Amino acid sequence: MTRLRPLAALLAAPLLAFAPAASAAPADYPTETLADYVFGCMATNGQTQDALRRCSCSIDHVAATLSYDDYVRAETVMRMQQVPSGDDRITMFRAAPWAKTAVDKLHKAQVEAEQACF
Repeated sequence: MTRLRPLAALLAAPLLAFAPAASAAPADYPTETLADYVFGCMATNGQTQDALRRCSCSIDHVAATLSYDDYVRAETVMRMQQVPSGDDRITMFRAAPWAKTAVDKLHKAQVEAEQACF
């Protein structure tokens, strides 16, 4: 029986070349967030298998670059920046240095992801 294990490993090794690569996305990104990013990306880049692959690559790269908390912070700032002016609470999302830094980090990760995946 012990002779079969090395033989099985030897026969299975070539199959590993065809196995899908493990996701680079950290485990702390919820599936819903990953899917939402991919759906939004595909709405922009097309509803094709190629776009699915590239958009999945993109969020994997972003997730490997930014912590989930940083991603949520940047997404929140960008959402709040789109709220019409008039509310003083919204001003901090437009003028605060921390808000600009959060968005800049996400944009940098997205640019790097685009270069790597598209």
